[in-house]
Amino acid sequence: MTATGNRRSAPRHVELTWSQVARLGLVGLASDVRDRRRDGPVGGPRVAVPLRRRLDPRVRAPIFVIGAPRSGTTFLGRCVGRLPEVSYHFEPRLTKAAARCVYDGSWSAQRAARVFRGFYGALLIAGGDGGLRFAEKNPENCFIVPFLFRTFPAAQFVHIVRDGRDATVSHAQKPWLKAESAASGQRGRGGAAWGPQPRFWVEPDRHEEFRSVSDLERSAWCWRRFTEAAFVGLSTLPADRLLRVRYESMVRDPRATAVSLGEFLGQPAGAGQDALRTALDEASPSSVGRWRPALDEHEAELVARQCGSLLNELGYDD
Repeated sequence: MTATGNRRSAPRHVELTWSQVARLGLVGLASDVRDRRRDGPVGGPRVAVPLRRRLDPRVRAPIFVIGAPRSGTTFLGRCVGRLPEVSYHFEPRLTKAAARCVYDGSWSAQRAARVFRGFYGALLIAGGDGGLRFAEKNPENCFIVPFLFRTFPAAQFVHIVRDGRDATVSHAQKPWLKAESAASGQRGRGGAAWGPQPRFWVEPDRHEEFRSVSDLERSAWCWRRFTEAAFVGLSTLPADRLLRVRYESMVRDPRATAVSLGEFLGQPAGAGQDALRTALDEASPSSVGRWRPALDEHEAELVARQCGSLLNELGYDD
């Protein structure tokens, strides 16, 4: 798998200031609390935790669900969140923004570790979940796996891989990378403006090309970069800290995925695996192969131009 960049070759960006960190942190905490009040916490009843531990900000054995955008990370993350001892958080805003500072080296490892530990702990406390296992999903974590493992040595990583053509079709329907979104003034959860401008993960010598290609090609480009980065970063982990899930297998045989995921996360047969099985049963097999009717021959060639070799390497060559 091709490496995707390091501190020396990554594009440099304006460093997040402490005032921006504070603002993103406050907004992120508020949005997390608001979302939980609106939607309710993922899953059923939480494990009973003594009151004194609910105010404990320590992050123990976190679970990171990673994968390229539109690869099933949201669905899988919510499934993990069904476990009663897990406190699940969807794309924390501050760490989503801070990932680029870790990747390009504009933050020291010590500073980054303080921010990640502190914000994750604050999310636990804000949700009344101190003492539970923290879990989150942020696609940007694909680029900082070694840092996350150094910062949280007991962490477990669940990597979901999806056919890049299906992920591309799904991503291209969203406004995030579309040329027409440049004038919208909208920004993502991590603060990145919508539109075709290069993100931190675009190769430094290909910025103009990224701006000029079609929306579909930018989406394929995104899948390739995130997927490559995840494989490179995860290759540095001990084998027992990683579970890789194929999206296609998950939706076609959710019960088998529930068993493997439950065992990986230390859930014996019983309530934990039953909770995962119930959640994973909601997967939709119709989402597999959606690229076939969606892409004409020319569009399929554009996608292959961006990620064809990686598709072949991962076995998506039909």
